Amino acid sequence: MQLNLYHVKGLDSSLTSTSPFSFSDTITKDEERVKSLHSRLANKEGVSNSGTTVSSDKLGGPNLVNTPLKSGLSIGSGNYYVKIGLGTPVKYFSMIVDTGSSLSWLQCKPCVIYCHAQVDPIFAPSSSKTYKTLPCSSPQCSSLRASTLNAPSCSNATGACVYKASYGDTSFSIGFLSQDVLTLTPSVAPSSFLYGCGQDNQGLFGRAAGILGLANDKLSMFAQLSNKYGNAFSYCLPTSFSAINSSLSGFLSIGGSSLTSSPSPYKFTPLLKNPKIPSLYFVGLTTITVAGKPLGVAASSYNVPTIIDSGTVITRLPEPVYNALKKSFVVIMSKKYAQAPGFSILDTCFKGSVKGMSTVPEIEMVFRGGAGLALKAHNTLIEIEKGVTCLAIAASSSSISIIGNYQQQTFKVAYDVANSRIGFAAGGCQ
Repeated sequence: MQLNLYHVKGLDSSLTSTSPFSFSDTITKDEERVKSLHSRLANKEGVSNSGTTVSSDKLGGPNLVNTPLKSGLSIGSGNYYVKIGLGTPVKYFSMIVDTGSSLSWLQCKPCVIYCHAQVDPIFAPSSSKTYKTLPCSSPQCSSLRASTLNAPSCSNATGACVYKASYGDTSFSIGFLSQDVLTLTPSVAPSSFLYGCGQDNQGLFGRAAGILGLANDKLSMFAQLSNKYGNAFSYCLPTSFSAINSSLSGFLSIGGSSLTSSPSPYKFTPLLKNPKIPSLYFVGLTTITVAGKPLGVAASSYNVPTIIDSGTVITRLPEPVYNALKKSFVVIMSKKYAQAPGFSILDTCFKGSVKGMSTVPEIEMVFRGGAGLALKAHNTLIEIEKGVTCLAIAASSSSISIIGNYQQQTFKVAYDVANSRIGFAAGGCQ
């Protein structure tokens, strides 16, 4: 089951955001994302940052496979989206793909409290013959605490289960836990789908309809479809920003058949479990090389929790590792390109454009078991403004590493959850 996957920057012009989405916005949102992941690792439960307590009785009234993957910039996100179908008759929505989220949700009429602007018409549950809310007594409602790190509440008026999905960075969605049919492609039979029907959605979601959760949790879309398609998924993220060709689409593939790779085979690394956040995908980073030479750091410097995440743009590395990487990279690059002032968290910058830089050392990230990402210029350099190009990797402000989506671009990344491993293959978006 395969869907087209797009970076938001590649959306049709008719769907682009009414206001420009700058690289500065991307960095700001990315930093908030990293803070959120760090707070979750620190065992802090998610809380709504709306500044007010949302009363559940306000939400109680009756009025209330392969797919293309695209970049998310024009809907106000530095991430990727797919179009999924929901309801009967089916309507399609642009949803951000997020391996760090469990519960999927989208904005729903009548938007009792608040819905942000989105590129698609807002979903109207009353228009779907197969829509229903789940009661507070349902086991799925009880599962929300583990999936969202927030306790569910109950609608006083209808007894419907109310979810609260918060992201530790002022972003949140609150609404009804709901069920409907999910259509991934017109040629495949719909599947029953549990998701959140958001009535108060505020924060860093850009103009997407909502979030499609792919975390390793029983309420995620991936887990819900695993019985039908197999306990695995893969994707290839197309290029963005300094793109070779930003019009290219990638894919999101659900199921065991997604584990076959061409033209190059997958190399796998064990999937590690972290008891603090068992739903996230942790891997073991063991070595980084620049132009084939390992960084001169102690092996213990790599030994921090390392997450591979589709929702973080810029890779974060522990300071000792990043400082060594920066030093090695600058030694080679500065022989041909003048250094430029840093930009926000990106402090390794040069004068020139990505396309004009012919001498860029390969950076390879090697994981346990020998799997690796051999990063070319389009994975390592990002042109933040005309004539200024920076290394798209930053130092972590906390004791975690995150392998961001910029470094994953054009690789096939396979999440073989059934066998507790993650694989990488080059040339994936061809």
